[in-house]
Amino acid sequence: MASHDDDGLIWEARPTGLRHPVLVAAFEGWNDAADAATFATQWLTQHGDGTRAAHIDPEAHVDFQARRPQVQLVDGVTRAVTWPESTFYVARYPERDLVVLRGVEPNVRWRSFCRAVVSVAEETGCEMVVTLGALLGDVPHTRGVRVTGTASDPELINGLELQRSQYEGPTGIVGVLHDSCRASGLRSASLWAPVPHYVSSPPNPPATRALLERFGQLAELDFDLHGLDQLVDLWRVQVDHAIRDNDEVSTYVRELEGRVDAEDAENRGIVLGGHPAGGGSVPDGEELAAEVERFLREQDGGS
Repeated sequence: MASHDDDGLIWEARPTGLRHPVLVAAFEGWNDAADAATFATQWLTQHGDGTRAAHIDPEAHVDFQARRPQVQLVDGVTRAVTWPESTFYVARYPERDLVVLRGVEPNVRWRSFCRAVVSVAEETGCEMVVTLGALLGDVPHTRGVRVTGTASDPELINGLELQRSQYEGPTGIVGVLHDSCRASGLRSASLWAPVPHYVSSPPNPPATRALLERFGQLAELDFDLHGLDQLVDLWRVQVDHAIRDNDEVSTYVRELEGRVDAEDAENRGIVLGGHPAGGGSVPDGEELAAEVERFLREQDGGS
């Protein structure tokens, strides 16, 4: 039976016997460029046979005028309302179990929202909280995605090749959540992938794949990401096709490539999720469109 507390947390099925669990979260909004981070959590849920464990009642934290619920037809007649919900899933992998949070950045009561997230992590015995994010950046679509990672725990920083965050200024729900984890004595880390600002519409398979690869390294999980490799190549072919007749954008991309290549020459080994642009056989237009549409359908219809 579901239970409810003042933070809006509603348990649907309290999981037991989780094996060395880690809570991994991504939030829709400004820190989810091209939906790359939330797509990553969808992939984790789907490939780990995820089951719902709990959710946070949006009534407690969401301004429905700022983020409106969606109305959908059921059987072509009945209307169903889908609310902007933050949902916890349990996903099971051979090495360990995951508690996956796919959520929306709340509009109000951020501290109580974070208390709800931390309470789920504590009640399920999670050893660490990891957030995934994606931001627009001056990066070319033709190169590997550099995932940056930050943490406040010295052991995480030294053992997992992360960095201590030096950022000062306005923050979002990710920053507040990590502060709540720190106050509760819960280890946490944050992984971020850049998305080319000139091709910011979702999906962005390279950024999603890179986040999953880096998270797998951090959580010691051996993911099979070959299914995303083809989508990465197809996506890059599609972008190449879209910009090939635009001299201004093509010139800009070459400048970005030169900048990234020069940096890589000085910092070998930090590029993650790299795949040669247009690698393998180049599909025809119909095949490309079908694959991208299939990818979008899977994300929209996933758990």
